[in-house]
Amino acid sequence: MEEDKPLVWLNGEVKTPPFSLEGRIEAGMLLRRLQSGERIGLPHSRPMPSIARRCHELRIPDEDKTWRIVYRIDPDAIVIGEVFAKKTNATPDKVIDACRRRFKRYDEDAK
Repeated sequence: MEEDKPLVWLNGEVKTPPFSLEGRIEAGMLLRRLQSGERIGLPHSRPMPSIARRCHELRIPDEDKTWRIVYRIDPDAIVIGEVFAKKTNATPDKVIDACRRRFKRYDEDAK
């Protein structure tokens, strides 16, 4: 049996507050599924090719906002690039740019 992949946090965290208890539990359950190798699709996760290959965005509905967790599936880990509350339909350019930089730096440091 394959071992679970670790979570590598480049930025952000999931804690109460600002997440509600229910939102934090939902985020934890989705991340746990990813760690065990499960591929999650809509409505919980969608691909984010605008950031990079293997990048996705988890969607966590919460009390008064919707949280997003931008992650990348690597062969040896689930790499978290950002956690943020989404207020519009489009992912903000500053989030996309920051994630691109973080993932690039992570890859360079891993060499």
